[in-house]
Amino acid sequence: MKRRHKRLAFIVGGLAGVAIAAGLVLNAFKGNMVFFFSPTQVVAKEAPVDRPFRLGGLVKEGSVNREDDGLTVNFVVTDNAEDIPVIFTGILPDLFREGQGVVTQGRIGAGGVFQAEEVLAKHDETYMPPEVAEALEKAEQANAQSVSQTRVTQ
Repeated sequence: MKRRHKRLAFIVGGLAGVAIAAGLVLNAFKGNMVFFFSPTQVVAKEAPVDRPFRLGGLVKEGSVNREDDGLTVNFVVTDNAEDIPVIFTGILPDLFREGQGVVTQGRIGAGGVFQAEEVLAKHDETYMPPEVAEALEKAEQANAQSVSQTRVTQ
């Protein structure tokens, strides 16, 4: 084999190796990706049914209910337009409170109840995850728009 052919074979082999490595990395990312959805998007059936996803919003005032086992907690996540009931078994973060921002990770279960595997609460008085803030803002705009359309039609 000529030197030129060896060099070409080396380049083709290197490119094939890089392509295989890139494919494996992208496949790993795809399997571990978890998308964020607001309660409005979940009600609109935009959230996946077969995969875990993150649900974010505010913990609705008066909705936290602790079961007798001490670990199971039921609460409602809202974006001020729609509400999603959540059930979580485990230890909640210290900053978890009604009226505060929260991001939960899990799946939609029977009856539209979100089965949370993880609950994250905001970490100080001024911080809110950007996704939650954006979802709340969109829900408020949509709610205001539907109210103004209702007034126009009446």
